[in-house]
Amino acid sequence: MLKIPQSIIALTRRPLTASLSSRELENIPDHYQDQQCGVGNCRDRLSNQFLYLTLSIWAPGTTWIQEIVDMIEQNGDVEKCQRAVIQHRHPFIEWARPPQPSGVEKAKAMPSPRILRTHLPIQLLPPSFWENNCKFLYVARNAKDCMVSYYHFQRMNQMLPDPGTWEEYFETFINGKVGWGSWYDHVKGWWEMKDRYQILFLFFEDIKRDPKQEIQKVMQFMGKSLHETVLDKIVQETSFEKMKENPMTNRSTVPKSILDPSISPFMRKGTVGDWKNHFTVVQSERFDEIYRQKMEGTSINFCMEL
Repeated sequence: MLKIPQSIIALTRRPLTASLSSRELENIPDHYQDQQCGVGNCRDRLSNQFLYLTLSIWAPGTTWIQEIVDMIEQNGDVEKCQRAVIQHRHPFIEWARPPQPSGVEKAKAMPSPRILRTHLPIQLLPPSFWENNCKFLYVARNAKDCMVSYYHFQRMNQMLPDPGTWEEYFETFINGKVGWGSWYDHVKGWWEMKDRYQILFLFFEDIKRDPKQEIQKVMQFMGKSLHETVLDKIVQETSFEKMKENPMTNRSTVPKSILDPSISPFMRKGTVGDWKNHFTVVQSERFDEIYRQKMEGTSINFCMEL
């Protein structure tokens, strides 16, 4: 029986009105905070059916890991993974934009095993996920590339606030005022729990460097055993280039009024080290100093370029 962290229980068992008005939720976009069908309602038990939860703070590869997990679950069957666009196959549990069905409502209607997604920090994850012995797959990306990626995503996402200029967004990011809160706190929270619970902590840069090795890790974590040819097929089908052209994964079906690809494509570059095209020398040095302060005492190491 999985022992739920007491620190997490203390946070997730608080009265809804208290937790939803806390500073921990202040950066979560409004349409993810609805108490009836968003973060609040997803605190309820979904069911005792087994599920996977794919995680990231934002922009470091959530879509990538979702497709990898689904391909493994479907034994490499591409047609089964074409059954629906990725956002419908894997509900976003904190999504709440009435009259559309909430992420929780979509999840409850799904057969087992469920593959869901979230950007929630660990202390806001509903206790039912721990109680149901869920398996968590967390993808982290180096903070500089993450900043660049989310900046462009926020520019093209018409449901999020305008990020302003790059210089303005730089200040927003380093002060932890972006969607779902501080990158530092989010990553550290999941990193610190990775060896104690069913959490597979993956690095975007490792998947990019050696996708086959990392996909094998995911497969083993899921308790699956697939033939080498199937594994090679999954590697090919989940490459950035392939997914960028795949309408089931590239969000091309989302209305332009929500995601505007004329501003920036949803799947932009998928590279490691693009931060060097955005950061000035002064910004990079300042960021590095703040990073050292924020991440002091942690053993986590990121690759900054390939």
